[in-house]
Amino acid sequence: MKDFNMNIQRISDLPSLPQRTTDSHKGTFGKVLIIAGSPGMTGAACLSGMAALRGGSGLVFIATPVSVQSIVASVNPCYLTIPLKMDSEDQLTPESRSNLLDQLSGFDAVAIGPGCGQRPWVRDLTLHLYEKLTEPLIVDADGLNSLAAADSPLPDPAGPRILTPHPGEFSRLTNVSIKEITANRETHALEFARQRKVILLLKGAGTIITDGSRIAVNPTGNAGMATGGTGDVLTGLTTSLAGQGLPPFDAAQLGAYLHGLAGDLAADDLTQPAMIAADLIDYLPDAWHEILANQTSE
Repeated sequence: MKDFNMNIQRISDLPSLPQRTTDSHKGTFGKVLIIAGSPGMTGAACLSGMAALRGGSGLVFIATPVSVQSIVASVNPCYLTIPLKMDSEDQLTPESRSNLLDQLSGFDAVAIGPGCGQRPWVRDLTLHLYEKLTEPLIVDADGLNSLAAADSPLPDPAGPRILTPHPGEFSRLTNVSIKEITANRETHALEFARQRKVILLLKGAGTIITDGSRIAVNPTGNAGMATGGTGDVLTGLTTSLAGQGLPPFDAAQLGAYLHGLAGDLAADDLTQPAMIAADLIDYLPDAWHEILANQTSE
C-alpha cells in the first residue's frame, strides 16, 4: 500500500492544542492517570509520569504497587501517586481495586502497562478498563501483552483506545509474524485498527498512526531512541495530549511527532549512541518551542 490518506510532513500539518488563556488553572489542562510500575521496573512509571508532565498535563497521577510507591514518588515531586495493594495471589485487593475504579471518572485520560509486568492484576485490570472505561485509554507494554493473552475475543471498547505496540507486541496481538508485519506495516496496521475500532500507533522507523481509515507516517525520530524506556516516554506524552482534549487520533499523531523531535534534538547535542530515554524528557521543552513557534508563524 502506497497511497495514504494522510502523511505528516510539515509542522504546520500537526494538530494544535487549545490556546492557553490567562485565567487557566491546573484543571484546565487535564488530569491523567498512568497505571505503571512494579518491583524492578519503577523507571517505566517515572518516565511515563514525567513525560506526561512535560506534555502539558495539569495533574498527573501514577497508580503503582504499594511496595514501590515510595520509590516512584521520590523521583519527581510534581506527579502524585496512588498505592495499589496486592493480595497473596498477586491480585489487587478488593478494597484497592474498588478505590481505583471509583476514581476513574475523575480522569480525562488513563494509561496502563509501562513496567507493570505480566501479573494477574495487570491482566484483570487491563481487560476491565479496555471493555468498560468511557474515557480515552492508552495501552502499552504489559497492557498490550494482557490483551494478547485474553482467553476470548476482545469486545468493542466503551471509549477511545490508543494502542502503542512495537512490532513484537503487534505480532502477539495479531498472530502475524514480525517478518510479515515489517513487510506490510501499513496494511496490517489499517486492518487491525479497523477491525478492533482503535487508534493504532505502530512504533518503529516511520511510526504509523491509523484509526482504520486515516493513516499518518511520522517523520521524526532516529536510531538513538532504540533504548529502554523511550516507549514509556511516548505513553506518558500521548496520555497527556489525550487528557488535554485532543481527539485520540490527533493525540497519537502529535505525541509521536513530539517524541521523535525531542529525540532528534537530543541526538544533535548528545549523539545517538549516548542517548537515554530520560534525555527525551529533557528535550521536550525544546521540541515544544519549535512546534509552537512554527504554528504561531503560520
